[in-house]
Amino acid sequence: MQSLRRVVQRLYSTKPPKAASALPKHAAAAREASAPLAVKERRARKHPDFLPSPDSDLTASEYSHYRRQLAKGELMDEHGRDLSEAEWLDALNERRSRLRGIKLVQKKGGQKQTEVVGQKVYLPNIIFRMVRNHTPAGKPYNPYEATFRVSQSITKTDVRSYLAAAYGVKTTYIRTANYISPLRQTRMGMRPVGRHRTYKRAVVGLVDPFYYPLDMEDMDRTARKERMAWFEEKFSLKALVRWRRYELVRSTQSGSKGWRLTGHLRRDKILQAVARRRMITRQEIEGIKEEIAEKRATGKQVLTES
Repeated sequence: MQSLRRVVQRLYSTKPPKAASALPKHAAAAREASAPLAVKERRARKHPDFLPSPDSDLTASEYSHYRRQLAKGELMDEHGRDLSEAEWLDALNERRSRLRGIKLVQKKGGQKQTEVVGQKVYLPNIIFRMVRNHTPAGKPYNPYEATFRVSQSITKTDVRSYLAAAYGVKTTYIRTANYISPLRQTRMGMRPVGRHRTYKRAVVGLVDPFYYPLDMEDMDRTARKERMAWFEEKFSLKALVRWRRYELVRSTQSGSKGWRLTGHLRRDKILQAVARRRMITRQEIEGIKEEIAEKRATGKQVLTES
């Protein structure tokens, strides 16, 4: 009976423990699905012995790093014991989730507390533009991923720190790619077409799902009317368009000869002004025709030499 108890304890102790910082099930599945194609092909060529077990929290790349460091003896703690997969993953995620300007300081009594290092920035002079994820045809939208267009000077740590500090968003991974504007031949050599077309794309993995709003083209008529009413209530889009047209006309034509600002910037007002001018022209033509007919009836010369 005692030997049976030891066998059960040994089997129970060999079960891999779960990492405290492991991703939720759906977030981990979304991370695996969003891996680049080259990474998926490289993982498919690996031998099954070099892949993690199905119940492991490690990815194939993380499992390779863990086995390599374990073989080198780099995972030994102060007591001479090798770190388990869960402990190694917790340490790795703690380093991954670090925020710029914040570090963990150990106070007296063994308590650890986060402190802000450096100067606090309340209004950062950077722009994060959120765009829709790239979804191939026939595949569902990935809600555990968000795409941003940022400046080229922004790093992955900056992206993680900004989202955590400004919006409290937890990230799992960040992939960045630089897009350079096309070049054209000029007298000074090859020059970029436009600086605004050069940007960095940051693909961020999310712990909690986020569903991007539908496009106007994908909505039905009722939902489209509700969206437009919400836009008009919050942002007054029609007034902005009208003011923009007014300022454009005022700034571009105010220097032309004989021009004066009439305020006719709406389409109906412009059509009324055009119809009024056509009516005046038609009346002038009718007056000239009557004058010519009267001269012909009285025998007077219609055209006179000037």
